[in-house]
Amino acid sequence: MMREARWSPASISFCLLPFAFCLSPSAFCRSPSILNPPLSTSYTAKDITVLEGLEPVRKRPGMYIGGVGATGLHHLVWEVLDNSIDEAMNGHASNIRVTLHKDGSSLTIEDDGRGIPVDLHPRTKKSALEVIFTVLHAGGKFESGNYKTAGGLHGVGASVVNALSRELVATVRRDGAQWEMSFKQGKPNGPLKRTGAARGSGTTVFFRPDPTIFPKVEFDPQIIRERLEVASYLHRGVKVSFEDETTGRKDVYQHADGLVDYLQKVVGERQAKPVHESPFAVEKENGLKLELVLQWTESTDEHLRSYVNGIPTGSGGTHEGGFRAGLGKAVRNYIETHNLSPKGVTLTADDIREGVTGILSVFLAEPQFQGQTKDRLNNPEVLSAVDGLVRPALEHWLNNNQSVAESIVARIILAARAREASRAAQQEVVRKGPTSGRVNLPGKLSDCTHPGSITSELFIVEGDSAGGSAKQGRDRARQAILPLRGKVLNTEGVSTGKVLENKELSDLVTAIGCGVGKNVDITRMRYGKVILLSDADSDGHHISTLLLTFLYRHMPQLIQAGRVFLAQPPLYRIDIGKETYWALDDAQKDAIVRQKSGRAKAEITRFKGLGEMMPKVLWETTLNPRTRRLLKVQIADQLVTDRVINELMGKDASARFRFIMDRAEDAQELDV
Repeated sequence: MMREARWSPASISFCLLPFAFCLSPSAFCRSPSILNPPLSTSYTAKDITVLEGLEPVRKRPGMYIGGVGATGLHHLVWEVLDNSIDEAMNGHASNIRVTLHKDGSSLTIEDDGRGIPVDLHPRTKKSALEVIFTVLHAGGKFESGNYKTAGGLHGVGASVVNALSRELVATVRRDGAQWEMSFKQGKPNGPLKRTGAARGSGTTVFFRPDPTIFPKVEFDPQIIRERLEVASYLHRGVKVSFEDETTGRKDVYQHADGLVDYLQKVVGERQAKPVHESPFAVEKENGLKLELVLQWTESTDEHLRSYVNGIPTGSGGTHEGGFRAGLGKAVRNYIETHNLSPKGVTLTADDIREGVTGILSVFLAEPQFQGQTKDRLNNPEVLSAVDGLVRPALEHWLNNNQSVAESIVARIILAARAREASRAAQQEVVRKGPTSGRVNLPGKLSDCTHPGSITSELFIVEGDSAGGSAKQGRDRARQAILPLRGKVLNTEGVSTGKVLENKELSDLVTAIGCGVGKNVDITRMRYGKVILLSDADSDGHHISTLLLTFLYRHMPQLIQAGRVFLAQPPLYRIDIGKETYWALDDAQKDAIVRQKSGRAKAEITRFKGLGEMMPKVLWETTLNPRTRRLLKVQIADQLVTDRVINELMGKDASARFRFIMDRAEDAQELDV
């Protein structure tokens, strides 16, 4: 059995604690009727279901918000917030206020824009407000006259939030009057009502997500806070306020210098020393509006945050492609013009972009997003448009700042030489492919008899004793075991060459067989899965954290391909009568004891480590694909993950101290 877990700050401690399971001899026995319910012998027109109104949203919410977990829950906030931001970016609003109420599960978003229209829609004969909140693909952003640019384009945002809310109240101020309409699970509680006179204009939306849709309705104020702060950077001059009634904290965000301030914040957070003091900044309009700031740093990776009409595009798109193309051309042209090409090494696009930290924001009238979650831009014409704006502007800046340009070129050449040195070092440790024999494999690796197949698995095990149990309990045909000695090197901020000097990590790279750093070739991977298997205690979690940091920084392609997993060994064995149960943590143990306490006295054994488990027990609970549970490591939010890894694993101890203190009240038990 396999469960997927997204790697994010909420689960970084570390995808192990929130999950528990119980195995018993009968836990995996199911009657055939449950596994294979009887099918109807007829299939006629009466079997066709037609979903009307907002029923499709409630039936399949994942199609509209990406899922019903924490990401989907917060996507409701972004949908309402984007409508307020659209008013601001088109010059109709200057203030946005968000309030998280005391219950932690309801929100109010208010703006001083024009206010949603309340007059009757000519076709539906209902108020425009009711149409917007109850009809899919209804809105004012399909016609170019209402909004020059907008983030909400599909006309489903407000109605989706309404459909997935237990209650929603929309209040509008416009034309000297205040209007209000309430809804329950997407349906109006009554007609639109005029509640009195009002000054100014604007829209206020209160909503409480439906707990029958979302398993956990609890907003994270930090996630909301970060999104609002970014909005204030992207839209210069707009005042964005956030009040968290659960703690009484109030924040106000307003940035006159926009993206320049944002870049300074990002560079500071990443603790990356800039190569040049003043960043490159450009703001141009040519069919689309482009704002870009960037700075080369001494970091070993590229870090770009991109936005389209104020919406973050974590999966990139054609605007990022255009930026990278323009950047590469401008730098190459400068190097060739000034005869700065290095001898003995060829500069690649990756060398040019290494260490670049940038913020890219584009505004266009008709963006084509990939899906309702809008995390990728697909407009093909944007690539050449952004390229055409970035290249001449950056080339002009380099030519007019030659001392800065020369330091940048020196940084790029250094990156190229480091890449060549890293490749040479890698050739010393990378083993041959799975079809090329078994030469140079680490001596402590117990390989499987069928490496190279998609069903083969490499278990990275903590310690020799645990490795011994795993070697005896495994399926030798397709499961390989690599024991590691102690805690591996913390690789945050460490170069690939330095990483390969570490014996444990060098052995790991050799065993996986697909290379490291920029030379990873996923097709050469010797195993279908890489599974981290460590003790179910704080030391084990720390080891998993160190290994995940290494994979995230130096072999991210494995995570992106969905090939990295966390094993879930039990922490407790619970014997009740003749039955045995296994629990991952204290919560699972207590639940089992409460549920089964009437049968007989529970005998509880806490494992000190995997080495204490008999091979047969380790097989049944952790290795056997039929009975085990795995957590699949995925990146839910690239930007947040990068920041958290940098804070928790970086050299700045104060960042870790702040992280711990901010969450001290949430700590119930400490394993120290």
